[in-house]
This record gives sequence, structure tokens and C-alpha cells, in this order.
Amino acid sequence: MNSSYYQIHAQTFFDGTVNVDMSSLHETFTSRLPAHAKVLDAGCGSGRDAFAFTQMGYQVEAFDASPELVTLAREHTCLPVEQMTFAEVDAKDVYDGIWCCASLLHVPFVQLPGVMQKLAAALKRKGVWYFSFKYGDSEREKDGRSFTDINEERLATLLQDLSDLEIAEQWITQDVRPDRDEMWLNVILIRR
Repeated sequence: MNSSYYQIHAQTFFDGTVNVDMSSLHETFTSRLPAHAKVLDAGCGSGRDAFAFTQMGYQVEAFDASPELVTLAREHTCLPVEQMTFAEVDAKDVYDGIWCCASLLHVPFVQLPGVMQKLAAALKRKGVWYFSFKYGDSEREKDGRSFTDINEERLATLLQDLSDLEIAEQWITQDVRPDRDEMWLNVILIRR
């Protein structure tokens, strides 16, 4: 369902997200990273954040499930953005930081624990993982895309089997796009 949406609307999605100012979230994430950290932008969409992290001097790898967005992200970032899904992540102890900005929200809730275990395994010890979900407690479809919303209770459920991760910070923000009024749950985890 989501893949056909992004196949049809890739350019519109790119245009609507690539220039959104995410600097405050970037700063919260990167303030916990070592210099020249290896960062994975998982579900990179337009490549906006991968590009920003590259400009900050980080070693960045990125992927997205949509072939159309991968093409646009490659052009924007000049990085070898891979086409893959979260389920295909098989790295172990590789990244100092993982960035999942508004990307895990397309994974059905029942599949999130497995996906999160794969991503957690890719993170180095003391690594930093940022992710965000639209705030809520349901799964829904909107405009041809499926969404999993997360609140504090659902987050606790997701993390109960990830004992080597601890919440360093969590906070709620308003969507930064001018035409949106959604609230977002932002989370930073640290791998012990």
C-alpha cells in the first residue's frame, strides 16, 4: 500500500519535505554523537537528514524502501542511498547513531518489535538512536498510506524486550510543516 503511494507521489513528497527545517531535532541527536560518527538514516525519504548529517561531517549511510525516493535522495545527497526495507537490516554493532525520522511509523505495530531488534543490533554500544511517530495509539490508513501511531504506553510495550536500550529523552513536538497540526512523539534511545 505505501509503496504504490510513494511510487505515484514521490516528487510531491520530496518537494514537501526536503527543505523542512529539522535543525532542532538534528542538534538534539548529534549532541550525543562523537565527531565523525557513522550514522544510518533508516527510511531516509527525500534524503534531507542524510544530507544535513553529511554536511556536519558524519559518515552517513541511508536507505529507503521506495525506489522512486531512493533515486531522488541519491540525486539530493550524492550518497549511494540503498533501496531496502527495515526487515532487511542485518548489520551488527556498526553505527554510532541511527536516525528514523517519521519512517518507522509505516511499520505495522505487530512487526515493530522485530524491526526494532534489527535496528538495535546495528547500533554500537553507547550508540544513539532517534525515532519519531505521530502521537496516538492506533493504526490507520490515510491517503493510501498506513500509519502506526505511538504514545508513551505503546512505546513502553515496544521497548520491553529491548533490555539493552534505555530512553535518554522523549518529548512531544508540533509538526514543523506549516500546513500540518499533528503532534509527534520523539524518542532518543541509548544502547548500553
